[in-house]
Amino acid sequence: FPESLLKAFTDDLRNNVYSNPHSQNISSKLTYDTIEHVRCRILQHFHTTSEDYTVIFTSGCTAALKLVAEVFPWVPEGTKQPSSRFCYLTDSHTSVVGMRGITASMNVLSVPVKPKDKFLLEKDWLPAEERNCTTPHLFSYPAQSNFSGTKYPLSWIRDIKSGKLCPVKIPGKWFVLLDAASYVSSSPLDLGVHQADFIPISFYKIFGFPTGLGALLVNNQIAPLLRKTYFGGGTAAAYLAGEDFYFPKKSIAERFEDGTVSFLDIIALKHGFDVLEKLTGGMEKIKQHTFALARYTYTVLSTLKYANGAPVVRLYNDTDFSNPDVQGPIINFNVLDESGEVIGFSQVEKMASLYNIHVRTGCFCNTGACQMHLGISDEDIQKNLQAGHVCGDDIDLIDGRPTGSVRISFGYMSSFEDAQTFLKFIIATRFSKSDTEIPFQSSATQLTTEPAPDDHSYFNSINKLSPRMHIADREHRNSPSETEMTVGWPSPESESESVRAALSEVAVPKITRGGKPITVINIYLYPIKSCSAFEVTEWPVGNQGLMYDRNWMVVNQNGVCITQKQEPKLCLINPSINLKQKIMVIQAEGMDPISVSLEENTGKEAVIYESKVCSHRVKTYDCGERTAGWFSTFLGRPCRLIRQSPDRKNDTQHKNTKGLLSILKKKSEPLEIEELIRRFRANIVISAPESFEEEEWAEISIGSLRFQVVGPCTRCQVICIDQQSGERNKEFLQSLSAARGKKTNFGIYLMNQPLCSSFPDILSVGSEVLPMLKENTEIQHPTFNEEKF
Repeated sequence: FPESLLKAFTDDLRNNVYSNPHSQNISSKLTYDTIEHVRCRILQHFHTTSEDYTVIFTSGCTAALKLVAEVFPWVPEGTKQPSSRFCYLTDSHTSVVGMRGITASMNVLSVPVKPKDKFLLEKDWLPAEERNCTTPHLFSYPAQSNFSGTKYPLSWIRDIKSGKLCPVKIPGKWFVLLDAASYVSSSPLDLGVHQADFIPISFYKIFGFPTGLGALLVNNQIAPLLRKTYFGGGTAAAYLAGEDFYFPKKSIAERFEDGTVSFLDIIALKHGFDVLEKLTGGMEKIKQHTFALARYTYTVLSTLKYANGAPVVRLYNDTDFSNPDVQGPIINFNVLDESGEVIGFSQVEKMASLYNIHVRTGCFCNTGACQMHLGISDEDIQKNLQAGHVCGDDIDLIDGRPTGSVRISFGYMSSFEDAQTFLKFIIATRFSKSDTEIPFQSSATQLTTEPAPDDHSYFNSINKLSPRMHIADREHRNSPSETEMTVGWPSPESESESVRAALSEVAVPKITRGGKPITVINIYLYPIKSCSAFEVTEWPVGNQGLMYDRNWMVVNQNGVCITQKQEPKLCLINPSINLKQKIMVIQAEGMDPISVSLEENTGKEAVIYESKVCSHRVKTYDCGERTAGWFSTFLGRPCRLIRQSPDRKNDTQHKNTKGLLSILKKKSEPLEIEELIRRFRANIVISAPESFEEEEWAEISIGSLRFQVVGPCTRCQVICIDQQSGERNKEFLQSLSAARGKKTNFGIYLMNQPLCSSFPDILSVGSEVLPMLKENTEIQHPTFNEEKF
């Protein structure tokens, strides 16, 4: 969202008093009139009037779709007249497909239609005596696929409503639901020409703010047919509490808007339309601008090649990006390696975040399109579910096949510099620096990074820009002009050479059942999540793992956990535990030390949610104003220190897991190893005869302690942060992925299996690690005549 939108909105709130519109006082009347003005503004934006359409405000596009399913005049199976059908294009959002849950409860059949299916012509099959059937059917399709950006013909609206086309072979009258949520974010929609019956939209996709607000535009011709059973506040003209009497309001909008609408958010829409027009000059210019960006990016991506001729990306599209009338500003793809194997979208997403690029990954709430483009069968979906993959997780590859993809999309605020930044990210992560001879030209256009002026000259210049424009970069001005990128893999640069050398043993895991003993060489705990490590030679282990490990964390003013991903300076905070004095001392350069008691204090409690790294809910309490002030001063942002509450009733459901990391020192300098240990932030570091043999362990014993192996530790962007300076080095994650064959696993998670004793056991450096392999039932004892590492 643009800053000018927020300023205009907040100025409005400061200068006016708005209150519940369901009253007649001055502020309520002002609110009601402003809402009605916004309704008119919305209709004007879509080139129609209140004579033809009604705007019903909802909490979002999904709520609008659910409303249609609930109020459409369905004719169920088992009646004398032909029953209704709910028909939808398989390239539809989950919220459209989910409508079939409601129709099924009404005994109405749902019929999916694939984009490549041919619609039936009425004259080819329908008997003359059945052409007057009035049974209502509903066909839903997206104006633009949110997966690929494909624009489906708006002419379908007229053809289906007129009977020229028919989605399925059944007599009756067809109505059309046009899912316009993706389409209207970057393209103009003229409802005066394309008169769909229902048009759900989402406003944040247009303006960026406000969120949680959508609308259902209803054709007034079908409005009298809609059936509504529930009535909420503001919808009744009159009703009786003690009798079954209810009379709805005449206004279609008021009849379907249960309760008080989000009136302040609705008022924000007025400023959204104003700013959009001022900055861009209208939706047609946005359409041309965003398409030019998408076509340019698509053209470069489609020409990227490895030295062996293999493509760098696999694009999922239905058009050649030559016409903005059939293609929107969305590019969907997967990144490939030199052998043509897919690199998981989760890894691409992690790397993109290091370049401050935020991409969407997965199936984008559009399973139908995902299956169609990625070749995922219905059986594959079910098998993937059994394998633990669910929508929205980071399981990107199963048996080497992708479960989803990467999507980028452009909006009116996007610039050619943004497109360049993205393309440079792809090049930087797939090729070494000397190989980035992409089609730069000495005459390449230097793209503007300045904001668009009010006269729209920035958008007016779009039609003058060549769709085959090349990236402008001073370092490559003299590179040859080519239409295809061919690259090789020379020796690594000096900066990345040490990283790759330190990870050179990472190739394929080898298992040695015997040989040198495996011992603990380092123990670290991290009292404050994402802060510096505290190294010890021995430490008590309780039911939750290492005592005081990750008991505290830093949160922002909204109570959300802050990690090094958002704030790398956290690694410069050094907590240490003094068990005798029962305090944690916190130190940082330029700050006076501060101490926090280890005594558990239930004080002021608050319930928070951590991120998916620790997905369970935990109770916490605040560590006080003094500590909050210390952290806020050092980090330069409002934040607080909180601690997990001693109330742990759900311990059995989410026992704490601790990382185990296997390190080999051969072929690497000691400083490199110490650097790796700091970056990978393990609790236990071991010496072992073979690299990554711990990945074949099911359990381990260390003295009287026994741990269950929970699974591999998938590494994130934190390993790219130098734990002594807080500076980022993008090479680490990329090198780990390359060395491990597209995976970013390094180390394993352990869960303590405590004995019945209430006293904690002690974990010590030098202790021997006795593993139980996955395929065996006995602990493998190494030989004892070898010298310990």
